[in-house]
Amino acid sequence: MDPFLDLIHLLRPKATLWRQVEAAGRWAISFPKKDDLLFCSVVQGECLVVRPATKPVKLSAGDFVLIRTSVPFQFASDARVKPVNSEKAFAPSSSGLLQLGVGKERPVLLRGGRFLFDTANEDLLTGLMPPLIHVHAAADRSERIHMLLQMIASEGAAFEPGRDFVIARLMELLLVSILRDHSRRAIGKDTGLLAGLADPVTAIALQIMHGKIGQNWTVAELARRSGVSRSRFAARFHDVLGVSPIRYLLDWRITVAKDELRKGTRSISEIAFAVGFQSVSAFSTAFSRTVGCPPRRYAALRSDK
Repeated sequence: MDPFLDLIHLLRPKATLWRQVEAAGRWAISFPKKDDLLFCSVVQGECLVVRPATKPVKLSAGDFVLIRTSVPFQFASDARVKPVNSEKAFAPSSSGLLQLGVGKERPVLLRGGRFLFDTANEDLLTGLMPPLIHVHAAADRSERIHMLLQMIASEGAAFEPGRDFVIARLMELLLVSILRDHSRRAIGKDTGLLAGLADPVTAIALQIMHGKIGQNWTVAELARRSGVSRSRFAARFHDVLGVSPIRYLLDWRITVAKDELRKGTRSISEIAFAVGFQSVSAFSTAFSRTVGCPPRRYAALRSDK
C-alpha cells in the first residue's frame, strides 16, 4: 500500500484556472486568507510574493510557486504598492485577462489558478506542505516538474480546443510531482506525512499501517517491523510526523471513515469495523471526539452538500 497514493485519492485534487495577469510599472494584487492552494507560473518578467511577517520571495520568468492561503498574500512589483483586491478585480472580467499597472516598463505575465480538494478531507492539506513551495526556473532538481511546466506553457499558448481541460490535467500531475519531490527533501526540515515518507524508519511503519488499517497495531509491533527499538521508534515517529504512532493511526482511520461516510455506499457499522474499531459505539465516540459530531450526523451534513 502506498500512503502517498492514499493521500492523493482522498484529496482528489482538481485544478481550476484563474485569469492571466499582465502587469507593468508599479502594481500589486492581493489574495485573501481562504485556506486554498494557489499556483502561479511566471511566464514573463519578475515580481514578489509578499506575505505578513515574512521576507518577500522574488519570482523570475520560468519560476513556479505553490502558495497555501493560510495567510493573505500579494503578487507585486514591490512591497510598498497598495494592492488591487483579486476577487473584485477578477469578478467583472470574462476575457481571462487582468491588466495591472501603468506604462510598459518591466512587463510581467502571470498565469495561475487554484487546486480544489475533496471537502471531506481538505484539512489534510494543512499538514501536507509548507506555506510556500518555490520551484526555480534554473533548478535542476526535478526534470519532470520542468517538463510539465513547459507542456503547460506550450498548451497555454496554443489556443487549441480543450486547452483548459488539458492544462488542468497537467496541473494535477504537476501537483503530484511537486509533492513527491518535496517529500524527498522534507526529512529534517518539516513534519507530517511527506516528511514521514522520506524517513527510512517511519516510512516502513506508514506503509504497514496504511496497508492494513483495520489491524490492531501496537507501537512494539510497528517498531519490530521497522527494525528499531520501541523507544527509538516512538521518539523518531513523533519527531518526524509530529504525533505518536497510535495517534497517527487513529487520525488516519477517522480520515478514511470521513471519506466513506461522504460517499454513502457503506453502513456506519461496516465502516467502523473496516477501519479498525471493535464496535460501533467505540467508533462513534472516537469520531465525535475528533470531528465534533457523530458519524450519522456527519454523513447527513455531507449528503446536503
